[in-house]
Amino acid sequence: MTTRLLTDPAWLEHVAGPMHPESPGRLRAIHEVLARAPISGTEHGVPRAATKAELTRVHALTHVEHVLSLAGKDAQLDPDTAMSPGSANAAMLAAGGAAQLALDVWRGEVTNGFALVRPPGHHAVADHAMGFCLFNNVAVAAEAVLAAGAQRVLILDWDVHHGNGTQSTFFARRDVLFCSSHQFPFYPGSGAPREIGQGAGAGYTVNVALPGGLGDADYGAVFHDVFLPLAQRYRPDLVLVSAGFDPHRDDPLGGMDVTERGFAAMCSAVKSLAEETCGGKLVLLLEGGYDLDGLSQSVHACAEVLAGQRRDEFPKGAGPRVQQAIADTLAAHRSTS
Repeated sequence: MTTRLLTDPAWLEHVAGPMHPESPGRLRAIHEVLARAPISGTEHGVPRAATKAELTRVHALTHVEHVLSLAGKDAQLDPDTAMSPGSANAAMLAAGGAAQLALDVWRGEVTNGFALVRPPGHHAVADHAMGFCLFNNVAVAAEAVLAAGAQRVLILDWDVHHGNGTQSTFFARRDVLFCSSHQFPFYPGSGAPREIGQGAGAGYTVNVALPGGLGDADYGAVFHDVFLPLAQRYRPDLVLVSAGFDPHRDDPLGGMDVTERGFAAMCSAVKSLAEETCGGKLVLLLEGGYDLDGLSQSVHACAEVLAGQRRDEFPKGAGPRVQQAIADTLAAHRSTS
């Protein structure tokens, strides 16, 4: 078994501004931990740029061309999202690397993988950048695999912020099951339990809207009571994870209480799901996570899980607040079952 860790120095060239939390230091911290404690069973891969055809399956051509027109420039796209001279190239490599890694895993050329990309992607919508994100990397990856012949893709998003861009891409479709656990109400304001998809996609968007302060055992309840049973019935051909580490207890932008063990347990649960449903075809893509120690240690733990060097279980003791959040999600979906 081989786990591919996708890295590239070009991702350090995206600079969103002085003191911006989505900084190159995030990847430097991850690289330092991986170099200090190498993981047996992993290999390092390098990305290739996304094609316009790949990007325009998700984004309007006007948005793609706007981002590319800013190559070599500084630009402020919204109050949270900025570009530096290296940002357009970094974004093209993030989306293209995500797509190629997903294709390689789906075709069986590598067992699973983790794309350590910048900038992140799950807030980017069809026609504009948003929330630190230029292109929606996980949506581009899903569309690439579907275009290559896959029938069903699961996207699981455990970032503390709701993946509004990913949801909007697949909201009316059933070839992607989108499952998100996120703090609510919180940025970007979407992700209520009643958001379940529409038309042919009704029931294929699953939002577990969590109050702040929840920890490892609470996330375990979300996985065991909601995500895993739904995904087992869906039988995806590939599992993609928008792996945000801002639910970490030390994260400056989040309000959750998840530990490194909790992230390893989430990854262990998803890996077991992938082994049961699709031959272990699993790809993680880096989203948020802004406490450098919490981020780097949690990424390392998940890479160990992917490589078969570690397996964690969720602790017991989920509280009543997560049980209410789960009940709200299940109630919203009863009409579609």
